[in-house]
Amino acid sequence: MKRKRYIVSYDIANPKRLRNVARIAEGFGYRLQFSVFECMLDPLRLEEMKAELVETIHHTEDQVLFIALGTKQADSSLAIESLGIPYKQHSRITII
Repeated sequence: MKRKRYIVSYDIANPKRLRNVARIAEGFGYRLQFSVFECMLDPLRLEEMKAELVETIHHTEDQVLFIALGTKQADSSLAIESLGIPYKQHSRITII
């Protein structure tokens, strides 16, 4: 199975859940910032990580984003998935 590089970022409202989510993420990747991890995951490991997180987060208060950066073979597709609070793509509008 081909592994892809993901940036996993989270915003967790409760300190206990925050610690639990951090522990889960540490088991799948490397911390880049306090709530940002880099993970190289094949499809099975990605689903395992999501399954652990789904059991941990509060779906109306917390958010976990999975940003697919692709493989090392220059897969240029970018996909952002979220667990919990839906991801909203922000557009920049200039008003003059």
